[in-house]
Amino acid sequence: MGGRMVPVGEAGPDDVVLAWEGADVVAVRLPRLAESLDHLLAALERGHGRPLAELDRKTKQSVVRSLEARGAFVVRHGVETVATALGVSRFTVYNYLNYADEQRARAREHGAADDPAP
Repeated sequence: MGGRMVPVGEAGPDDVVLAWEGADVVAVRLPRLAESLDHLLAALERGHGRPLAELDRKTKQSVVRSLEARGAFVVRHGVETVATALGVSRFTVYNYLNYADEQRARAREHGAADDPAP
């Protein structure tokens, strides 16, 4: 997620200090959420082997679902950042999110309908 190690003496209030056998050894500075989103997008791009904007619609929808599960859209300007990376509009990202919600709702309905009554 893009964290980096810093000496314990340089640790700030938001850093995570790691100890070994009772002694502080190193601090980890976590990135801000916006930086984490950039790291997520870069990792997805590496995983797909090409820029996200070059993916087909179905794969882009899958990317949006994956990012939603990881909390990408709670980040300020998250939708805009993802839209830019995918080469689509914000409206399209919202459509992908709505489509994912509809798919989950249908799956729940079918799952409930397939269960035998007690």
